[in-house]
Amino acid sequence: MVNFEWYRTFKAIYQSGTLTGAAQELLISQPNVSQHLSALENYIGHPLFERKPRQMVPTSYGHLFYSQIIDAVDRLEKVEGDFNRTCVERCMTVIQLGAPKEFFDAILSSRIDRIGKANLVTEFGQAKDLVQKLMKGDLGFVISPGIVTEKNVVSVPLLEEKWVLVGSPGLDAGPLKKCVRNNDLDGAEAWMQVQDWFAYSNDGAAIRRFWVHNFSKRPGWRPRYIVPDFNTILKTMQQINGITIVPDYLVKDLVKQKQLKLLWEGEVPVTNTIYLAYDKTRATANTINLVRGLFDEEMHPGK
Repeated sequence: MVNFEWYRTFKAIYQSGTLTGAAQELLISQPNVSQHLSALENYIGHPLFERKPRQMVPTSYGHLFYSQIIDAVDRLEKVEGDFNRTCVERCMTVIQLGAPKEFFDAILSSRIDRIGKANLVTEFGQAKDLVQKLMKGDLGFVISPGIVTEKNVVSVPLLEEKWVLVGSPGLDAGPLKKCVRNNDLDGAEAWMQVQDWFAYSNDGAAIRRFWVHNFSKRPGWRPRYIVPDFNTILKTMQQINGITIVPDYLVKDLVKQKQLKLLWEGEVPVTNTIYLAYDKTRATANTINLVRGLFDEEMHPGK
């Protein structure tokens, strides 16, 4: 099989007229140029040049061979050049983003093509672990549920999330709805206490915060199901009756599709600001603009 480099070398010798000129153009040694030419001549069975002291003179077959291959070689070199430029452009800009998996699924998964030719490397995890990687330089950007107060870190507000009570589609929530309408918080609390609860973690931080805001005390019970992934919780609740406290942006579509029920937003809404955090000494203006462009809807509502 013919090596394409033999053709490239033949073209360089033909156009420069010397082995030295070809070697300089191709950035290889002169012995390698001679080796490529000899291999090509042996393969096709004809001498392509007359070797003179300071010049390589094409033979009649060399002229014929050049006219036959030059267009194809030029086209292949153009394809190769275009491909290399594209690779360089893509490799020059790499965005390393840390985010909770459920946030990526709900907000970012349909938007990542907005970064153009840049590469995106995503890592999922809890905020505290992702922030530590941001400080080490292992991540360039992090989605955080609060302001990151570390040195040189900029925290840009992205969106306001509201924590709401949701339930399975087959759950009878009539008694709760009645209590809420009648402003019967004691009755609402009693109904909620006897339900099967799903929680993200053992400490039930979101549930506890919702309870304190609305009932001015901590919940006196433990969740029945601990599942450390909100998406899995919501999927499971579509099949098994239960309730949970979850950010509203995660369930907006599920509620519209009646795959889950929005039970209560609380007497006192529980809200939280989500931030985009990055180290200003490491992030470039280009990567900052690209990442912020992922959140145009949230940062420029009505745009």
